[in-house]
Amino acid sequence: MKFFVIAGEASGDMHGANLIKAISKLQPKATFEGFGGERLQSVGMKLLRSMDKLNFMGFVEVVANLATVRENFRICKKALTDNRPDAIILIDYPGFNLRMAKWAKQRGILVFYYISPQVWAWKENRVKKMKKHIDRLMVILPFEKEFFAKHHMDVDFVGHPLIDEIEVRHQQTDIGKEKIIALLPGSRKQEILHNLHQMVRVQDAFPDYQFIVGRAPGFDVSFYRETFALDRAIVSSEGTYSLLARSKAALVGSGTATLETALMRVPQVVCYKGNPISVALARKLIKVPYISLVNLILTRPAVKELIQGELNPKSIVTELKKVLEEGDNREKILQDYDELWDKLGSGGASERAAKLIVSDLAN
Repeated sequence: MKFFVIAGEASGDMHGANLIKAISKLQPKATFEGFGGERLQSVGMKLLRSMDKLNFMGFVEVVANLATVRENFRICKKALTDNRPDAIILIDYPGFNLRMAKWAKQRGILVFYYISPQVWAWKENRVKKMKKHIDRLMVILPFEKEFFAKHHMDVDFVGHPLIDEIEVRHQQTDIGKEKIIALLPGSRKQEILHNLHQMVRVQDAFPDYQFIVGRAPGFDVSFYRETFALDRAIVSSEGTYSLLARSKAALVGSGTATLETALMRVPQVVCYKGNPISVALARKLIKVPYISLVNLILTRPAVKELIQGELNPKSIVTELKKVLEEGDNREKILQDYDELWDKLGSGGASERAAKLIVSDLAN
């Protein structure tokens, strides 16, 4: 079996790598090539385009990088034409992947989509195109199956792949909480630039804590040191889970990292600051009340979100003190995290998705 995989973000790179490993166990001779990052390359995928050429966030940022975006499409279409796969596996990254789904489907290539675009948050009109161009959609959030059912689209809820990832890593790194505050500003350059500048400004208010920045894949430690006034903060390449396992609390950019932090049982403050134009446009279009997956899944503000103007040193200090202090507030967050585990289902998401894909190709 020959697969073409497209993952444009760090979380997709991680989940895609685990999916490839699961497919390879079922089909040892399967081959993989495509777009992604270090994790996908490490499990044997031939990397045709790295994530640093794919990862743009926000309306303004995409427009500013249109030449690169067009080049990405050209490279992808040429690869699919020259070395036609049995199937294409698309992982989240909707702006690019939904267009490639249409292109591949029109040419008779089987289209699997693993980790649905968040059409329940915005651009709900995309569902019609998804029904037309995707052969099988595998979702990882519990409320997504019901959402798509309302649109008469049958999808497969396979569970959340972070469950397996974190259970394994947590066993390896659970060495207790130290006086560390983890800073996870994001995996995209724009996110890091906007968020980390604010995060590092509160260090003086917490002299007894070591601030540690989690390095995102694709960025050297030198990028952080040369771009930000880190003061006492250090940059770590140990990996998100190892860092969280040692941390008392965390400042976290929106996205998958909020869920990872919650599943590692680290109280957090969610921080998000973006291009003002992009954020203003997004606020007009996005229909959900929260930006963090934790709050979206629990349908309540379990963790504090500081967005745009709210993300300033004064607010960060106030909210960070609340989650650091032992007491009812910190305990309530941990109880909410326990409920989150229950809602996300059991482990084995990668294996379930792999079985569906292999079965479809065998029939």
